[in-house]
Amino acid sequence: MSKICQITGKKAQIGNNVSHSKHRTKRSFDVNLFSKRFYYVEEQCWISLKISAAGLRVINKLGLDAALKQAIAKGYCDYKDIKVIGE
Repeated sequence: MSKICQITGKKAQIGNNVSHSKHRTKRSFDVNLFSKRFYYVEEQCWISLKISAAGLRVINKLGLDAALKQAIAKGYCDYKDIKVIGE
């Protein structure tokens, strides 16, 4: 799976390294991405998501179920992409 947040849809951006002499070389700005386990109360199971720090704030604000429904509606993740850990 690529470096994309499953909640916010954030992904790496391309930019330039700029030296003191203003010489520009390409670089990528990666997302602050990590794997995190959540207990999904509606399904009574643990799930694992690759989320960014901004995605974690969205889950804390809206709740896991609402954040997942919003991400699926926007097309950032799908039910088949969500890894279920031991029932």
